[in-house]
Amino acid sequence: MRSPYFDEGHAAFRAQVRAFLAAEVMPYAALWEEQDTVPAPVWKLLGERGYLGLLHPRSVGGAERDLFTSVVFLEELGRTGFGGLRAAVSVHAYMATHYLARVGGPDLCEEYLAPAVRGERVAALAITEPGAGADLSGLATTAVRDGDHFVVEGTKSMVSNAMTADFLVTAVRTAAGATGPRGAKGLSLLVVDTALPGVTRTPRRTLGWRSAGTATVALDEVRVPADRLIGRLDNGFYYLMRGLQLERLVAATLALGGMDRSLDELRAFLRARDVAGEALAHKQALVHRVADLATELAAARLLVHHTAWLYDQGELPAVECSMAKLHTTELACRIADTALQLQGSHGYLETSRAARAQRDARAATIAAGPSEVMRDLIGRAVLNQPVDPSAAVAGTS
Repeated sequence: MRSPYFDEGHAAFRAQVRAFLAAEVMPYAALWEEQDTVPAPVWKLLGERGYLGLLHPRSVGGAERDLFTSVVFLEELGRTGFGGLRAAVSVHAYMATHYLARVGGPDLCEEYLAPAVRGERVAALAITEPGAGADLSGLATTAVRDGDHFVVEGTKSMVSNAMTADFLVTAVRTAAGATGPRGAKGLSLLVVDTALPGVTRTPRRTLGWRSAGTATVALDEVRVPADRLIGRLDNGFYYLMRGLQLERLVAATLALGGMDRSLDELRAFLRARDVAGEALAHKQALVHRVADLATELAAARLLVHHTAWLYDQGELPAVECSMAKLHTTELACRIADTALQLQGSHGYLETSRAARAQRDARAATIAAGPSEVMRDLIGRAVLNQPVDPSAAVAGTS
């Protein structure tokens, strides 16, 4: 699809990434799904190719490329059709390490961000808890200052990369909020080494995203050096609010690639399968269903690319990020469901690509804020916009 957002350099980079994934990832990704992990050599290979630091500064080995280079990479990563892989890599490269790159001090960046960019250390983002997810004001994991350490106590759930991570970028409560022990204020971000005493990881088998190595992480009086604080004390909420917009944009971009894969596989099936001597691809009812999905996907792509452009201009397009995430991830579920349905019993096999796509698509509507939260954010923003005086009294002329 031609686009004003991409140039010849982006096209060449897309071809490079697609060739790399076809040679180094696709032959093995199904095995990683079975093993619930992305092996260490894969991280190093991604780091050697520069794919883990496309947005990060050159001072830590990153490429400092424009955002649309990352859009290309994420679309192609989504196109692999393996949600666990794309979740693992995106959490590492665009979520956990984002906070280090944005507000981490030089020493933290040298010790954690630089090896993460090289693929030598794996990063995870530990925010969600058993009693709190999208509502950051409900986070209860505490970090109490004790001399030159913070003592961290709490539990983090649904942590992607947790089973292979060398460190966790962790949201903790370091001060009481304005209205009590919980609130938007008083959150901080800490780097927690997973090798520290008191860190326990329990794997959780999820419906999809299996190679992401999801786990529950218990933090039992973990003593974290105070210099592992990312940015300023008690400013974590503000960092997370900005980081979540990038996270939602990343989720939307990955979903574009996943939908491309689902439609590719559906087209191949409909062309190859005959019913009553005629290919399914010639049946008008199916042709029209594919037309509707393809049209919605084209519209979703424009929304995501426009949102990425706004973000790249230095804006914080929170509403657009929520819209892009909501629309693309929900559309991905509809496309995956249709692809499975139209492939009949073949698609219903647990080992089919259509079944895997359906499992993986649902996860993206939950991560980085579920669709219900996205709708609430969008709806409130729209309703709070100024009203044109000529439209203030509805139903009158």
